[in-house]
Amino acid sequence: MVTVTDRPRLDAPPPGRGSRLRAFLHRHRLFAAVLALAFLLRVVTMLGYGPALWFNDSYEYVSGAVNPDRPSALRPNGYSFLLLLLRPLHSFALVAFLQHLMGLGVAVLIYALLRGRFGLPAWGATLAAVPVLFDAYQIQLEHLIMSDVMFMLLVVGVITLVLWHRRMSWRLGAVIGLMLALTALTRSIGLPILALVVVYLLVKRTAWRTIAAMVTACALPVVGYMAWFASAHGNFAMTNSDGAILYMRTSLFADCTKMGIDPREELDLALLCISAPPSERHFSGQKYLWWAQNGQRFHAFGVGSTFTPEMNKTAGAFAQRAILSQPLDYLGIVAGDFFRAFHWGRPRFPDAVTYLQYEFPPTIKVLPVWSSYRGSTDTDARAYDPGLRVAAIQDKPRVIGTELNDPWATFMQGYQRVVRLPGIVIGALLLVGLAGVAVRWRTLGGAVLLPWLAAFGLILAPAATAEFDYRYLLPAVPLACMAAAITLRRGFSRPAGPADPAAPATGAPVTASPAGAAAVTPDSAGPGTPDPA
Repeated sequence: MVTVTDRPRLDAPPPGRGSRLRAFLHRHRLFAAVLALAFLLRVVTMLGYGPALWFNDSYEYVSGAVNPDRPSALRPNGYSFLLLLLRPLHSFALVAFLQHLMGLGVAVLIYALLRGRFGLPAWGATLAAVPVLFDAYQIQLEHLIMSDVMFMLLVVGVITLVLWHRRMSWRLGAVIGLMLALTALTRSIGLPILALVVVYLLVKRTAWRTIAAMVTACALPVVGYMAWFASAHGNFAMTNSDGAILYMRTSLFADCTKMGIDPREELDLALLCISAPPSERHFSGQKYLWWAQNGQRFHAFGVGSTFTPEMNKTAGAFAQRAILSQPLDYLGIVAGDFFRAFHWGRPRFPDAVTYLQYEFPPTIKVLPVWSSYRGSTDTDARAYDPGLRVAAIQDKPRVIGTELNDPWATFMQGYQRVVRLPGIVIGALLLVGLAGVAVRWRTLGGAVLLPWLAAFGLILAPAATAEFDYRYLLPAVPLACMAAAITLRRGFSRPAGPADPAAPATGAPVTASPAGAAAVTPDSAGPGTPDPA
């Protein structure tokens, strides 16, 4: 029997945008529903805490946006550039809303990469995005006037682009390089991520033109920023704080007798020696960098002498001397801070004040009156957003940075006590990803290697160069979820042949379909191919 299908109608109208959108949402209905619920939680946060939440570092970023003629000596101005772009709208609420969209965008990138590139089922790709969507501390971080969510989106965006494309043109390499430059200008730890991506592309045998375009596109903005920094501060660098922060890292164990510092010949280093023995020092190095109290030496010459090129160089030399003289003490303190990230609970660290800045507060936030580049922290905030309320507190006008509105604020406080990602779960995700790297040893870890190393590095780097902080964990979470999900998509068995996206690409393998037509195998799916699930 022979059947003849109806001939296609050439005059049939193409499907409308509405029907295509409905079909798209139907295909991804699980993730769409979860994303909508996560968006609702962020709306509740904005209703409960207006216009935004504040951290101690927030005021430096705002000062950089209000006074854009000079780079900060403490940290790169990338986030201040974003605030500057939004300044004509005079709204911290808009900044917080945009950052909530960034957080949702990170989840969308995770889902799109795992679903479209690695063929995970919808529930698996959605599950990998759940920590970013629903962790209360992630939502709270998005509501802070801070650079971390912007940094997170840029890092995940870079990793997604690199993993998505089996072959990269030099133009795409340049785009990734520009994104890496923005990452480095947002947080200086972005530059090591450039080195990580370059090594990964070399493993994939990517064309040298692509790598050269990426490095060049990253270097030009960074070098330009360093030249601007030199015009303001006198030294060709991105900050005047890297040596000082490394000094903070060594302040808990540095012993000048073991370091062999001679006060008569090395007075500049001897002046940074902490008089209290290591066994009697504070449990956090923050005390010896930020707090101008008796017993710590970084502020010995007055506040104006801190974070200068000379002081930064001296503090860095002191820290390097301490590490080389006491390597076991250094490794011990780094290991302690690294494993602090994987507790089930959330111990208060480094102090109660810092710890509580990561909690949804039960009271309004009165902005501090600290000196800034050309004014004070409260006047800078008002210059950026004149809508901030001014109230008389102790007979003095004070700027209110955060207002509370119930029942929304109380709901988010209760939500945060229940819904969070414990550190031990992050550790488990890293272990799963490490297993995926191990079984793909023939391809040097395959596609799992890049997100896993990035997640591991984002947790290790603060422990090695600064000090543990809870907000440093959150950018590593989406990358750890990526690595674990890619590992588990086919168990722990190593994919055969060129199916591994990190293996040298020799063309997509073709198999014969039951109907005799050529079809692309699921493992070789890439942009423009049908959803392999």
